[in-house]
Amino acid sequence: MDTTIPENEIEIRAIRAQGAGGQNVNKVSSAIHLRFDISASSLPDHYKERLLKLNDNRITREGVIVIKAQQYRSQEKNREEALKRLHELIESIAELPAKRTPTKPTRSSQKKRLDSKIHRGQIKIMRKKLLSDPAS
Repeated sequence: MDTTIPENEIEIRAIRAQGAGGQNVNKVSSAIHLRFDISASSLPDHYKERLLKLNDNRITREGVIVIKAQQYRSQEKNREEALKRLHELIESIAELPAKRTPTKPTRSSQKKRLDSKIHRGQIKIMRKKLLSDPAS
């Protein structure tokens, strides 16, 4: 399911990248800082709920997705990378997880479990010291 996000809902700013890069990194704002407000977006409500429930450090407490892309030296490539990451995040919650159907353990697995418990108990009993007869 492909969800399209209107460009006016995505805030993109060019910032200076961190790390090594020589003079270029000091002069050019090639990194991209993308912000997307989940609650103010036009996404369906069930998408918004799932996104806000996600335990992802890119989502702030206020419900804003913040993505920083600085992998490439060109601003345009970083912009594409940030948008791609945003779409991947939204597509990851688009698919509902399969509902788990509870099952009962098989009779043989229950028997194996109990047998192993009995066996462990007998090993521990064998470790005990035998009391010598006080009468002799």
